[in-house]
Amino acid sequence: MKRSKMMEFGVGLFMLAGILGVIFLGISVSGLSVGGGKNTYTLQANFANIGGLKSRARVTMAGVTVGRVENIELDTEWYDARVTLALDSSLEGQLSKDTTASILTSGLLGEQYIGLSVGGDPEMLADGDTITDTQSALVLEQLIQQFVANMAKD
Repeated sequence: MKRSKMMEFGVGLFMLAGILGVIFLGISVSGLSVGGGKNTYTLQANFANIGGLKSRARVTMAGVTVGRVENIELDTEWYDARVTLALDSSLEGQLSKDTTASILTSGLLGEQYIGLSVGGDPEMLADGDTITDTQSALVLEQLIQQFVANMAKD
């Protein structure tokens, strides 16, 4: 069978489109922004233990992703983990001062993310404010260690 240059060009173009599609899908799934980024505002939260939380982890409210973890650093004054959250700008002025930030886990051993629960305070958090009510990560290794220690006592 004789190959025509037009057929080879079409197959090459099809392969290129497929490769670009896979790259775009990989970037979208990983949470990297493609094109113009959304407008965000930042909040901070201090946690005693962040477990396996990583930068770029999702931030959710009622199961809906509303932002990402932008930065994690050690607060050298209190020796806590200071987590900076980049939230969708549509939430600015919508989160009350008594909003709770909890580190949660998807499934038993899944990824860790931050869940926000809004309180009832009439005062609202502004850009750059700190969420004071936080719940640290539940670390499975610590639970197992406590269980084993309790079993050894009995």
